[in-house]
Amino acid sequence: MKKVVAGVDIGGTNTRIGLVDEKGKVLSEKDFKTTDYTKIEGFVTALVAGIKKLVAAKKEYQLAGIGIGAPDANYHRGTIEHAPNLAWKGIVPLADLIKKKINVPVVVTNDANAAAMGEMIFGGAKKMKDFIVLTLGTGLGSGIVIDGKMVYGHTGFAGELGHMTVVPGGRECGCGRKGCFEAYASATGLVKTVIELMSLMRDESPLRDIPVSKLTSKKIAEAATKKDPIAVKAMNDTAEILGFGIINAIVFSSPEAIFLFGGLANAGEMLFTPVRKYLRENNYVLMKDTVKILPSGIPESKGAVMGSAALIWNELK
Repeated sequence: MKKVVAGVDIGGTNTRIGLVDEKGKVLSEKDFKTTDYTKIEGFVTALVAGIKKLVAAKKEYQLAGIGIGAPDANYHRGTIEHAPNLAWKGIVPLADLIKKKINVPVVVTNDANAAAMGEMIFGGAKKMKDFIVLTLGTGLGSGIVIDGKMVYGHTGFAGELGHMTVVPGGRECGCGRKGCFEAYASATGLVKTVIELMSLMRDESPLRDIPVSKLTSKKIAEAATKKDPIAVKAMNDTAEILGFGIINAIVFSSPEAIFLFGGLANAGEMLFTPVRKYLRENNYVLMKDTVKILPSGIPESKGAVMGSAALIWNELK
């Protein structure tokens, strides 16, 4: 029998299941709509049925466990707690509900912690004990590994770097506070920066012809590569704040590397080059030139499933 685990990524719109072997190979995948299930019991029934169907497709597969990445997930308790983008409100005992339907170990954490675990088990951090993963998508998530162990903290919610304040009294964040890191150094933050700059700068720019609802970090990065002045300034401003937040993270954890993953990171050197420059110029003297800023070693299309799978493989070992 070939032991496999199920890596599950629960998003606000879609949920993806993947069977993953011990080497990180995604053997099969299945998606279904999270939004089809307003009751958690119906969702769990569909999730377990999907996992069983994937396992049954190959007679030699033996399911060893289930790892789940989800919004506002608590590793200590196996729960999803007060997730604003999910229909199930309050504290949802997800791991316990799944275990009642399938007798295997189940581990739950947030998606950024899962990404960090994937980086450590299958990606660019295989030989590292101290590193941070920043997921730069709609928001800014972070997974922190110190001495080879994920940092969960007393509550299970440690490592929310996206919600440290980088601009006091600044932009409103989705969390209800102002000036949070993710309000600036995320794909959404980059778009907001461009909108602000278009009202402040008089330069011509093809970005002005794109409806605000259609502006994306990808389009802005593409404009920056063509030397569009608004896009270039937006990328530089974003990189500066990203660098500022990274320096704050470096001084408390002294990581070997920081991996950037997700939509904004896809801008490549348009983002990485100014971030590295900012670190060289402004990092704390004892930390200068000690930290690598790297792209993720996990393919973005497989990252969520591989990260969740790495979470449970790590537990099983």
